[in-house]
Amino acid sequence: MTSNTIAYGIIRAVAIITGVLLLLYFLYTIQSVIAYLAIAAVVALIGRPIVIFLRKRLKLPNIVAVIMTMLMMVSIFAGIVALFVPLITEQSRNLSLLDIDNLQKSLDSLYWEATEYFGASPKVVNEMIEDADIERTILKDFNMGFIPNFLNSFVDVLSTVSIGLFSVLFISFFFLKDSKLFQKGILIFMPKDKEGGMVNSMDKIKNLLSRYFVGLLLQIFILFVIYTVVLLIVGIENAVVIAFLCALFNIIPYLGPIIGGSIMIILTMTSNLGADFSAVILPKTGWVFLGLVIGQLVDNFFSQPFIFSSSVKSHPLEIFLIIIIAGLLFGVVGMIIAVPGYTAIKVILKEFLADNKIVMSITKNL
Repeated sequence: MTSNTIAYGIIRAVAIITGVLLLLYFLYTIQSVIAYLAIAAVVALIGRPIVIFLRKRLKLPNIVAVIMTMLMMVSIFAGIVALFVPLITEQSRNLSLLDIDNLQKSLDSLYWEATEYFGASPKVVNEMIEDADIERTILKDFNMGFIPNFLNSFVDVLSTVSIGLFSVLFISFFFLKDSKLFQKGILIFMPKDKEGGMVNSMDKIKNLLSRYFVGLLLQIFILFVIYTVVLLIVGIENAVVIAFLCALFNIIPYLGPIIGGSIMIILTMTSNLGADFSAVILPKTGWVFLGLVIGQLVDNFFSQPFIFSSSVKSHPLEIFLIIIIAGLLFGVVGMIIAVPGYTAIKVILKEFLADNKIVMSITKNL
């Protein structure tokens, strides 16, 4: 091996590493665009069965079917947003008319009744709070300058969301109009001899993920119905909005139901401030907790097995491990995208590495 060969190898390795780093930096710079494309692809996958139904069953032209599907999805989204308007308006009005003294008395009353009912010692809790010097620390760090900063941040977030929403709708329209558009973009980066396999993979991924996202919507709807019925029976204000919000948290595997359940229980207790703890607050909270348990039992033993077996065709234990690993690596976002990402990887592996023993094992049901 000559010195020229070694030098060429070193230069080539440095060039490859530099190219990879530049590519990663470029992807990081355009991460918003990648997010828009990903969300638009999900919207297109959800809307795809509707477009196919309108084209095949109602014999509508493709462009008309796509426009009707987009209008339907935008209307559903607008309806969901409209659900939260009364809740936000009411909470804003309550805050403007809030009697701090009465609120403090109600919270104190709830605190004392809860600690006495469960046999805790309020004296010990108070000593711990005093030792921690919480009140002084909060007052020391409190700065009224956060208000203009918050308003500026809110305006920035609102403008970003508006741009993002328009971008997602625009891209989704063309993904639905031309179902091969995303596929053509991927094939640009594929060698000629691999294009056939990638086309087969993309078609299978599209079918599997369409069923998965439709199943996910069904899962959220079932939980929404159960939570709504429970909250209406208990007599919680804005039951429909709260039930939808808590059901929506279920898109975060394992962690979402805990967050949604905690919100429901907290809102149940705070909506009955001033009432007797043992006669009113505790029974209502117990019924809400029972409704949460029923919802999760239905979800774990009916909804999730149906979704995983009929759409992504993966064993529940396999899905559990993938979600945990993705959560450890990428946080909550990783947990949300773990199942569709893993499904896509499995399909591609089966297409290009079908003879591998490990690939054969994990893709035998595909």
